Amino acid sequence: MNYRYSKRLDSFSSSAVREILKLTQRKSIISFAGGLPAEEHFPVAAIGEAFDRVLAAGNKALQYGLTEGFLPLRESICKWMAPKGVTITPDDLLITTGSQQAIDLLTRIYIDPGDVILVEKPTYLSALQVFRSYGAELVSVETDEDGIVLDDLAAKLKQYSPKLVYVIPTFSNPTGKAWSLDRRKGVLELCRANDALILEDDPYGELKFGDASLTYPSLFSLDAHPQGSCVVYTSTFSKTVAPALRTGWVMADPEIVRHMARAKQAADLHSSSMDQQALHQLIEHFDLAGHIEFVRKEYEARMRQMADLLSQQDWPGVTWNEPKGGMFFWLQLPESVDTAELLKTAVDLGVAFVPGVSFFADGSGRNTMRLNFTHNDAEGTIAGMKRLDQAMQSVLVK
Repeated sequence: MNYRYSKRLDSFSSSAVREILKLTQRKSIISFAGGLPAEEHFPVAAIGEAFDRVLAAGNKALQYGLTEGFLPLRESICKWMAPKGVTITPDDLLITTGSQQAIDLLTRIYIDPGDVILVEKPTYLSALQVFRSYGAELVSVETDEDGIVLDDLAAKLKQYSPKLVYVIPTFSNPTGKAWSLDRRKGVLELCRANDALILEDDPYGELKFGDASLTYPSLFSLDAHPQGSCVVYTSTFSKTVAPALRTGWVMADPEIVRHMARAKQAADLHSSSMDQQALHQLIEHFDLAGHIEFVRKEYEARMRQMADLLSQQDWPGVTWNEPKGGMFFWLQLPESVDTAELLKTAVDLGVAFVPGVSFFADGSGRNTMRLNFTHNDAEGTIAGMKRLDQAMQSVLVK
């Protein structure tokens, strides 16, 4: 058989993280690679009870559902978002198969081949995969400790007239940074003035560390919403409940939500209605806020452990910043080091990380790397850092 694939196939690239995870299936590998929550903290019993309650409702629980999502769950999410300054109805919200599908659906309905999308430098590698698969032209915007650099954003909005600006303002992947309030307001003002839609990705917003008084309002909450908003907001239960449920959501102007729902009908009809019903039961009968607070404290302790271990290393020319939340440390190595090559040595020594080049739309950042601190326990993190130190010593000049 002569298989005649579409030209679009050439635009699909393998995720660096997924390929690395294949390497790390061996029990001998300690992985700092994937953005994996700690499975020992999944609310297993509560999830089991939630599914039991769903099945106790009878056969109808196993029937097809609405493309837009299980209505009671959408209502619960509306209530969940209200204290965060978001006032929406279920019609302004679409349930998706993880927030990754929300990125795909918006790109599908909004981007034509050759359209420009502005992205942070660096940014989430799987979003770059999606954008490239639809033939978008990706342009990086400079960032600093407070977020996107507004002067560079303004210049590139003027130069490229992008349709879309993709951002992770709160505990970004891969850097763990959180934008200042001034940057959030500045980005909103610039994008609205230039008719550029913002896709705000917020998978980590609940995982805040340090000063509890600090607040990080979403761009969506700062904009007039939902009608006429220049922001499409997406989040997920993957980091706060369990990734296997594959349930996220997207909020936007109801016109955008309707178009995304049409695209979703062509993709999968609807996300798993069983998982949605179970999540609704979990929200109604389980202290989800208390669980998130517990997980947040556990992850902050793991972050501080890795920060202490990093500070003890004798790694000339290596810099890193303590994340304000999320799941990752971001390291910069001397320009002479290619972390993709370093990874080969590290895997041989029994430890893995993600080379930074995959997070850059322009192919730069070959001397950077991302480390996950949430998945391993204290003992595993110590052992993994010892192995990583061995790999580092092979490339760093003292």
